[in-house]
Amino acid sequence: MIDEQQVRAKLARYVELVDAVDIDGILALYAEDAVVEDPVGKPPYVGIEAISRFYREGLGRLNASARLDGSIRATCGCGAVPFCVDLDWGGQARSIEVIDVMEFDAEGRIRSMKAFWGDANMIAREQP
Repeated sequence: MIDEQQVRAKLARYVELVDAVDIDGILALYAEDAVVEDPVGKPPYVGIEAISRFYREGLGRLNASARLDGSIRATCGCGAVPFCVDLDWGGQARSIEVIDVMEFDAEGRIRSMKAFWGDANMIAREQP
């Protein structure tokens, strides 16, 4: 089981990779049989192939960037990271306020990710 400090580092790295739109880097964080629910309540993406499609079809097309929006919370083997994803959503500049909760396997790979956000967390933002 990975410790609290390792969980914090993995979650911080995840946000950095989302900001860089580094899909291959993001996927390298996941276990082969991982499950992603983004957002929670939608059908889950099960396995690395489905998770790859999710990131490539979503994040890869939206001209996105990401930034932390609070402190990372962690315990041994799991943690939560509040962050914002800034993106172009249907031609409009938006920010999605997200809290991702992740559980890690013994090798330190993400075995589950649950993204908590809804319509109320998608806000208009000023374009630069």
